[in-house]
Amino acid sequence: MTKLRLFTPGPTMVSPEAMLAMAQPLDHHRTAGFRETLKQCVELLQYTLQTKTTPMVVTGSGTAAMEAGILGCCKPDAKTLVCHSGKFGERWRDILARFNLPHVEYQLEYGQGFKAEALAQKFKENSDIKAVIFVHSETSTAAVSEAQGMAKVCRDHGALCLVDGITSIGTIPFKMDEWGIDVAVTGSQKAMMLPPGLGIIAVSDRAWEVIDSHQAPTYYNDLKAYRKSIEKSDTPYTPNNQMISGLKFTLTQIKETGLENVWAKSALLAKATRTAVEALGLKLFASDPVDSVTAVAVPGGVDEARLRKDMRSKYGIHCAGGQGSMKGEIIRLNHMGYVDEVDTLGAIAALEWTLAEQGYKFELGTGITAFSKVIQAN
Repeated sequence: MTKLRLFTPGPTMVSPEAMLAMAQPLDHHRTAGFRETLKQCVELLQYTLQTKTTPMVVTGSGTAAMEAGILGCCKPDAKTLVCHSGKFGERWRDILARFNLPHVEYQLEYGQGFKAEALAQKFKENSDIKAVIFVHSETSTAAVSEAQGMAKVCRDHGALCLVDGITSIGTIPFKMDEWGIDVAVTGSQKAMMLPPGLGIIAVSDRAWEVIDSHQAPTYYNDLKAYRKSIEKSDTPYTPNNQMISGLKFTLTQIKETGLENVWAKSALLAKATRTAVEALGLKLFASDPVDSVTAVAVPGGVDEARLRKDMRSKYGIHCAGGQGSMKGEIIRLNHMGYVDEVDTLGAIAALEWTLAEQGYKFELGTGITAFSKVIQAN
């Protein structure tokens, strides 16, 4: 009878109310009712992404939407700079390689975020760069990059700026138009507080010029088809209309709460969690920590797989482990979406209890107390 609380950085927890919004009788998607729901979603997405462009909804994960943006904006006769310091940045590099698109890599160690000043230097070394791809919030390492400054650098050098905002949009400050971002992508199972299944992409006028100048090597993920349909508040292919109903519900919640308040809540949860982790004598993994997810280095003598298994089976807290070379080295705790102070305090308590059971030495309650003090001070 243990209650499961998802602390994985995707999928995140979904509220009962959002589940009910998706549990209505199935209707056909080629109807006026569906088009009206999608139209409202687009308007709400404009608020969430802070853009006047027309966001498009793809039935697929965030990867599908990101691939659509990459194939549309990264041409075979132009060079792309792909920034990677984690598994998801590497994924965008791999898409470029799979489609034989010319690119250069800008790689940092896992846990580091990219800075605007360093990006400017890369343009000096490669003056023919036409597009830049980077992850705003690198989920695999819990590191943040300077999206606003990097977007300006791209603009200053006449290059498109493609941003993976899959774990930043709706969680930390993100202003597509004000910052000059050309392609912004997110997915339903993160800050949108829904199950996996929807990818969301918004495209600037500058990016559309490039997309229209060639035919991308894709069919289902052809952004031209989505643009044509969204002009009529429709989709080119069969949508997940139940989830789009859920998207309308959760986006309405975000707007009613206010973006600034959503950002502030995530920042507070992240700050309190980091304070608790350090009070326990544990180390944060990322040198540039993001507020959407916290990565914690597993201390010596503690079995990471057993730690996560016991946190879930005994206390209902499901956190994520590391990926690739970080497997067995870190755990990751989510601060996006439908999660609050009490949920997170429970996750810190479960972490303490399971660490103690494995013989890690600390004063029981230290992390809980540190977390509580940060919350009460705010």
